[in-house]
Amino acid sequence: MSHELSNLRKFVAPEILFGAGARKTVGNYARTFGARKVLLVSDPGVQKAGWVADVEQTLREALIDYVVFTDVSPNPRSEEVMRGAALYASEGCNLIVAVGGGSPMDCAKGIGIVSSHGRHILEFEGVDTLTVPIPPLILIPTTSGTSADVSQFAIINDEFERVKISIVSKSVVPDVSLIDPETTMTMDPFLTACTGVDALVHAIEAFVSTGSGPMTDMHALDAIRLINGNLADLIRHPDDLRLREQVMLGSMKAGLAFSNAILGAVHAMSHSLGGYLDLPHGLCNAMLLEHVIDFNYRETPDKFKVIADTLGVDVRGMNSSEIRKRLMQRVIGLKQEVGLKESLGVFGVNVSDIPSLSKNAIKDPCILTNPRKSSRRDVEVIYEEAL
Repeated sequence: MSHELSNLRKFVAPEILFGAGARKTVGNYARTFGARKVLLVSDPGVQKAGWVADVEQTLREALIDYVVFTDVSPNPRSEEVMRGAALYASEGCNLIVAVGGGSPMDCAKGIGIVSSHGRHILEFEGVDTLTVPIPPLILIPTTSGTSADVSQFAIINDEFERVKISIVSKSVVPDVSLIDPETTMTMDPFLTACTGVDALVHAIEAFVSTGSGPMTDMHALDAIRLINGNLADLIRHPDDLRLREQVMLGSMKAGLAFSNAILGAVHAMSHSLGGYLDLPHGLCNAMLLEHVIDFNYRETPDKFKVIADTLGVDVRGMNSSEIRKRLMQRVIGLKQEVGLKESLGVFGVNVSDIPSLSKNAIKDPCILTNPRKSSRRDVEVIYEEAL
């Protein structure tokens, strides 16, 4: 019986509207959900890029009252969530819309949790800790990477302990995700590269995860193909909407894969780095990726062979160690093509930080689905190699 249960797989996803102009339907959706007043969550960068005003105009045209909250850091902090929730309550809101990258979207999820439960956000760390539904949530991503808009994850910084906490629940899958590639046109090349590689990592980790299955594998492989085939071209041609669309589609599919198959050691270690040193999440993933592939490879070589093949490596006639070498070269090559060449040391990570980083990483829920069992010492060695 237990064997049969371990083969069960569930798949959750929001309602998704994909394509240029999708964001313009936010007023209709808000009305459908009976919006009395909307809390519009974003951050200063997205506001400066013009997307907050864009969404405000759509809400005004639909005659929907709203209040704006943009007090969100690149790695959203628990106190920011609490301030947003206080505003939601004092303004009498009953629906949340977020426009931005992973940070405003995760902050919005956090605000929803606090608003319906009336407790501090840090009390909800872990899997399935929510007991009541959160308010209706409409997310409009402006990056093609984090996939918070389709996932059952909310990642919040505990700025007191300098760690990131993961909240995993079907309740934080948004009601609607409006995925509009036009919104990604304002990303600079560095952010395009960071978020694109973040999406690639989502797909690779989901494919080799112990929670993977046929429903997630198809999305993961399609995501790898789309990002590998379009990201470098997009860095060279940032105004090409068709390329933006392809990378956004890849990011969405990677999100559907990892939300359901969960992730692995790259994300566990990256969350630890982001919490401890406040570094950009996608950049952390990029710097760790090939080192974790090297560590995990022997545990599931058949799956890594499929990944290598999907990344365009001709694996015919190669033995396992040759494929491993070529896969690592391809990953490093792709990162270099999009301009991500640095290692952790460049960003101020020291050998003396590694014990703390490793202690936090092995407590992260993402480590549980990593294909190779990882001790604290294993994680320390990977960090050392990535310096």
